[in-house]
Amino acid sequence: MQKEQSNFDAKNTVPTGTIRSFGEYGVNYVVYDADSQLPDGDWLVNVEVLDTGEKFKYKLSKIIKDPKVD
Repeated sequence: MQKEQSNFDAKNTVPTGTIRSFGEYGVNYVVYDADSQLPDGDWLVNVEVLDTGEKFKYKLSKIIKDPKVD
């Protein structure tokens, strides 16, 4: 069975500079640039948690689902 490929184009899809929250009630984070593509076609994106300054890579497919913060 072949894995389904993602249709994400990281250059045009990453919402760079936006602030989002981890789910409806999670902490806020800022989205930076795409880091690397995963074997399943998803992308890892650099993000930073605003409260703590922690930086890590987070899946683009999850970022897209997380709510934007006004």
